[in-house]
Amino acid sequence: MELQFFGKNLEITDAISEYARKKTEKLGRYLSKIDESKVEISQEKTKSPKDRFTVQITLRSKGNILRAEEKSSSINLAIDLATDSLAHQISRFKGKFSRKGKGEPSESMIEETVKTPGRPKSPRIARVKRFLIKSLSTKEAAEQMEMLNHDFFMFMNAD
Repeated sequence: MELQFFGKNLEITDAISEYARKKTEKLGRYLSKIDESKVEISQEKTKSPKDRFTVQITLRSKGNILRAEEKSSSINLAIDLATDSLAHQISRFKGKFSRKGKGEPSESMIEETVKTPGRPKSPRIARVKRFLIKSLSTKEAAEQMEMLNHDFFMFMNAD
C-alpha cells in the first residue's frame, strides 16, 4: 500500500507518520486491496484548542474512494477518530456490497458511503424555490443563463 503524507502549517515528523501508517495499515484488513492512501494533516490557529488539528484520510480501493475528516486537540486523537470513521464506512460499504450479491457496488452505494460521519443523517433542505418554466429555444435559454450569471437554467425546450 502506497501511503502519502501532506502537512499544512506543520511539519510531519517520523513519529506522526509512523503512527498514521500503523493505523491505516490496520484498515487493510477490512479492504482486500488498497491502491493508495493519503493522509493530510493540518494545524489551524483557532480560538478553541479542541479543533486545532484536522486529519483527512483518503483511501482508493478498486476504483472506489473512501474519505474521512476529523478534528481534534491532538494529532494522534484526530488520526484515531479518522481511522475509526473509515473502519465504520468500510463495514457499511462491505455490508451493502455483500447484501446485493453483485460484482460491483452501484454509484448510489459509493456516494452514500463517502459521506462524512457527523453530518445529519436526514437531508436538510436549505431553500425551496418555485419558478414558472418558460418555453424557450436553447439559444434564448443560454442567453438568459448568461445574463443571470447562473451555472444552470431550467426551461422547457420550444424546439
